Amino acid sequence: MDDVIRLLPEGIANQIAAGEVVQRPASVVKELLENAVDAGAKSIELIVRESGKSLVQVVDDGVGMSTTDARMSFERHATSKITQSEDLFRIRTMGFRGEALASIAAVAQVEMRTRLHDQEVGTEIVVQGSEIKKHEPIATAPGTSIGVKNLFFNVPARRNFLKSNPVEYRHISDEFHRVALAYPDIAFTFFNNDAEAYRLERGKLSKRIVQLFNRNYQQQLIPVEETTPDVKVQGYIGKPEYAKKTRGEQFFFVNGRYIKNNYLNHAVSTAYDKLIPDDFHPFYVLFLEMDPARVDINVHPTKTEVKFQDERLLYGIILSSVRQALSKFNVSPSLDFDSDVNFEYFTSRRETMETPSDRNYERFRAIDQQEDRGALNWEKLYDIAKREDEDVRQQAQMEMGMEADAPTTMRVPSGMALDREANSATEASKSLQLHGRYVVRQVKSGMVIIDQSAAHERILFEKYLRTLDGARATSQSCLFPQQLSLSDGDFTLVQELRQEIRQLGFDFETFGSRSIVLTGVPADLSNHNEREIVEGLIEQFKDNRDKLRLEQRENLARALATRTSISRGKVLDNKEADELIDQLFACEQPNYTPNGHPTFVVLGLDQIASYFKK
Repeated sequence: MDDVIRLLPEGIANQIAAGEVVQRPASVVKELLENAVDAGAKSIELIVRESGKSLVQVVDDGVGMSTTDARMSFERHATSKITQSEDLFRIRTMGFRGEALASIAAVAQVEMRTRLHDQEVGTEIVVQGSEIKKHEPIATAPGTSIGVKNLFFNVPARRNFLKSNPVEYRHISDEFHRVALAYPDIAFTFFNNDAEAYRLERGKLSKRIVQLFNRNYQQQLIPVEETTPDVKVQGYIGKPEYAKKTRGEQFFFVNGRYIKNNYLNHAVSTAYDKLIPDDFHPFYVLFLEMDPARVDINVHPTKTEVKFQDERLLYGIILSSVRQALSKFNVSPSLDFDSDVNFEYFTSRRETMETPSDRNYERFRAIDQQEDRGALNWEKLYDIAKREDEDVRQQAQMEMGMEADAPTTMRVPSGMALDREANSATEASKSLQLHGRYVVRQVKSGMVIIDQSAAHERILFEKYLRTLDGARATSQSCLFPQQLSLSDGDFTLVQELRQEIRQLGFDFETFGSRSIVLTGVPADLSNHNEREIVEGLIEQFKDNRDKLRLEQRENLARALATRTSISRGKVLDNKEADELIDQLFACEQPNYTPNGHPTFVVLGLDQIASYFKK
């Protein structure tokens, strides 16, 4: 029998390695940016075309390479950072495996130009599918320029798995954000399809955060600093009231390297306990500086997953650091970028932190705005709080008294059945609102209790679905056009959904590279805050996309319905309550919200009677 085991050809071996390292254009961006950082660059330029499918180019002013080093950099496992096994536990650079360029060159056409600063002539190398096509001297600027063209040109099956340009661009933008946040002392420029997306100057971390996201972040940053014998924690967290329903703006860096670690994320979330709702996520950019020997980064080819010697100790330190920052620091309305605000103790008076989850927050704020924008009407606040406490006490007493005898299940009939009951019960034409949360109406079999917020969400969802399938909704012009500065990912998302958003009745124009000017909103939303509607729509759409696999049209209808439905606590008059009920039972599916939560329950007469039996 002939021998069957043989060595793989070098090109195929490189393509297999590329499957781990190069998953999409963003993987190329990550590797090339990290190489530029390791080269000691003070200025880095990223150029992308067609979301990296046709070109990813990184130009840096780092140390450059000799002609021999330039050639060796395309060999597998060629590295300048590891000479012995002990070096794996002293790593402070970004790349060290020596696989990146070899893997990229196996599935793309790569052009490198590099020159040492003390040399007059540089080197040009062209590699295509692991094969050297050109290697010769060239006149070029000091530093290194690497262009990666036609990614997966020789592996069409891999190319077919790439997503749409907007999706791939979001991944590229995420990688750019991570590297740019990790190194605020390096200037970055990002060109997308020859248009400048970012120009980031060298500066402090606070300035870099505002440059990357938008000016709104200037108002929410709280500095964090904690130094222990084991680890140093520093960076920024966001004010509780700016927390969002979507993840994605949480960043951990260990010795300058971006990492993913759900356990440490939980430490930060726990520090915000009772300050934000359970399904909201705070903003944070936190850096951990520690002995490299206490962390193993050689766990995964992308090097975003690491292992710590004592993860429980880190958890406690991070939890304590964030809690201390939330309680100790008073955040001024804006940050002074001329001074080092990274860990500066503010000396102005301490403010009490209110949270969106506080039951009385909206009521307090409404009284504040109506009575006096400079001071709260404390007597009214006291009355509201007193009434709220009394309501809660009475409700608790009632529930405790029912607990022993009352059945715990409630019959939920179909919407059509309930509609027939309501129509046959002519004496039940009036509705009653309960605690600003529920609408109660008598029906033939007993009484129906409707969650007004859930019911309105179902009504709006079906309405927006019909709008997206039919004629464009009527738009109401804004009295004062609103300019919205968006993050790069949000701006890309708005452009991707441009047609559907306009179909719903929004009018806007692009303004600059990452801003839009809102000129009109749906006519039935004209009494809402225009900016909050659009920002809420974007956040809810992203939250749905992250948690659910929805078709884009349904996601958009859900997002707008969730963010514009009437809130708990809104007082309805009898006519509004009756209209809500009529519209709910005119829906195709009145029983549940789009997320599957019940919109109403029915208490039968027998069930009600059972509460009073001795």
